Amino acid sequence: MLMLDVKNVCKKFDHFQLDNVSFQVEQGYIMGFIGSNGAGKTTTIKSILNLITIDSGEIHIMGKNVAEHEVELKQYIGSAFGNIDFYKRSKIRTLTQVIKPFYKNWNEEAYRRYLQKFGLIEDKKIAELSTGMKVKYNLALAMSHGAKLLILDEPTSGLDPAARDDLLEIFRELVQDGEISILFSTHITSDLEKCADYITYLHEGRIINSAEKEEFVEAYRLVNGKTEDLESIKHQLISYRVNSFGFTGLIRTQDLTPAPAFRTTVPNLEEIMIYHSKKEAAHV
Repeated sequence: MLMLDVKNVCKKFDHFQLDNVSFQVEQGYIMGFIGSNGAGKTTTIKSILNLITIDSGEIHIMGKNVAEHEVELKQYIGSAFGNIDFYKRSKIRTLTQVIKPFYKNWNEEAYRRYLQKFGLIEDKKIAELSTGMKVKYNLALAMSHGAKLLILDEPTSGLDPAARDDLLEIFRELVQDGEISILFSTHITSDLEKCADYITYLHEGRIINSAEKEEFVEAYRLVNGKTEDLESIKHQLISYRVNSFGFTGLIRTQDLTPAPAFRTTVPNLEEIMIYHSKKEAAHV
């Protein structure tokens, strides 16, 4: 079952536009959503949540059009954002009492279970919570009203490695039973290498690729060679760097013709992003 289906979404602003953005998230999987700052990740997420009106295209969650069934579908959506503060002076207990009446499927027993699991103390004020604990509180709320789609926008930003690893383990646990799907937007690509099943890469408002994680990475190679050999392959490279030892460039695997002059390695997600974003790109 498709949990999320984004079809040809376009949204134009004065200095930026989403250009026919399309990707799908299957039920029970984690989709890593990557791209440089300003690539359009947050705009896409706001479109999915119907917080902005798209110019064209369609977005379906659980087979239903978000624009037409927003109130119904938001009963099944949970979200966590790394850069949002709650009412800082309120206690967890007070804030939960305000939020839970909005959800018809609120499960108090599940909420109590997640408070204990995440180490959340109801009498603590929001201002007393760390960034990681705020994300965990978001997750506790989402999982207590039966959310089937979790939309996480930079939830690990600003966390130390141990706190990030703790959250990643929680994400993996949440999708284990095959019922919950996660759209995980981040620029910390190493997090996705640990937990994502699929990767969607957005660059300057356009989808570069959306595929299973291993397939996504296997579609590229890093090519190393001597500077004098660069001209023979330059036109095939997405972009390249030159240093005193020679050059390193990113190429699509399908465009690569093995040659003794070149050494190749498999790039990681961060390297794929970096070379796609370089200004001196041969072509993008």
